[in-house]
Amino acid sequence: MKLVFAGTPEVAVPSLRALIASEHEVAAVVTRPDARSGRGRRISASPVAEVAESEGIEVLKPAKAGDPEFLARLAEIAPDCCPVVAYGALLPQSALDVPAHGWVNLHFSLLPAWRGAAPVQHAVLHGDDVTGASTFRIVKELDAGPVYGTLAETVRPTDTSGELLGRLAESGAGLLLRTIDGIASGELAPVPQPDTDVSYAGKLTSLDAELDFTAPAQRVDRVARACTPAPGAWTTFRGTRLKLGPVRPVTDADRPDLEPGQPFADKRRVVVGTSTHPVELGRVQPQGKKEMDAVDWARGVRLAEDDRLGR
Repeated sequence: MKLVFAGTPEVAVPSLRALIASEHEVAAVVTRPDARSGRGRRISASPVAEVAESEGIEVLKPAKAGDPEFLARLAEIAPDCCPVVAYGALLPQSALDVPAHGWVNLHFSLLPAWRGAAPVQHAVLHGDDVTGASTFRIVKELDAGPVYGTLAETVRPTDTSGELLGRLAESGAGLLLRTIDGIASGELAPVPQPDTDVSYAGKLTSLDAELDFTAPAQRVDRVARACTPAPGAWTTFRGTRLKLGPVRPVTDADRPDLEPGQPFADKRRVVVGTSTHPVELGRVQPQGKKEMDAVDWARGVRLAEDDRLGR
């Protein structure tokens, strides 16, 4: 089939590469306009755009997918199908109507669970044992279209959202290619999603990423892992923000008895009290400074008995 691929971030790159290497023709790529990124805040093309340009594939960067110029060019290309991975913008019906086989989205959950912008983060946040990926035909309602195929992925106890998403991006690329192959051969038809067990995964913000040490250790652990790498878990210490990497619940017999938010450091580790048992800090980043190991941070700030994280 002739394809127009839509995607923007790094997580979409494995799927794009798989389609380029397939028997199908990737005639063009649709991606978000160039934006500022990185520490220098330089304007740069998306990861998907960079791959497409390196392969000599036409790149379309509409401000909105309903722009008349974009719709006209899409109609000229006349794709049979438009595979989508994390494009990042709404597709109007006028765009959905162009390809004969529609727009087929790779979504990183087992639909109808975790429809929305942050399915992997919510799977980690809510302690799901298993998540996965689904391919479905895009319809007007959010992530509600009929499903072509799925795959399952175990959520490991120490998974961050970034780690889990990385695995799903690789395995999901194969699922998307198998879906496109099945549509091309006429052997694959989508199945409507059930109306039950629907859940929604809204985007996590910086407010969601603040760790509450009055909560149980399990909750603190899940929030930290769900928000790694973005938006980034954090707390406050002596009135300034302290960014935190993933933490580890401490259940050994010699763990200290600490109040919620109370830090304790020795030569091996830094632990912080919660409403249940403590959690061990890993990497931290004080405001205005570089990321460092928690033990080095504690040595530098010289923890006092009345210090608390979260204030």
